Amino acid sequence: MSTHYPKRRSMIKRARKFGFRARMRTKNGRKLVNAKRREGRSVNVRSNY
Repeated sequence: MSTHYPKRRSMIKRARKFGFRARMRTKNGRKLVNAKRREGRSVNVRSNY
């Protein structure tokens, strides 16, 4: 039997809430992504959410 820790988060729910596609859905999210790009960060989709 494997141990189960409390507050186990669903990565699918997390991706839908905070992921790249969720950011691009809203105007402020797009502003945030573009601000990070201007800063020089690479903003892309995580393959292993």
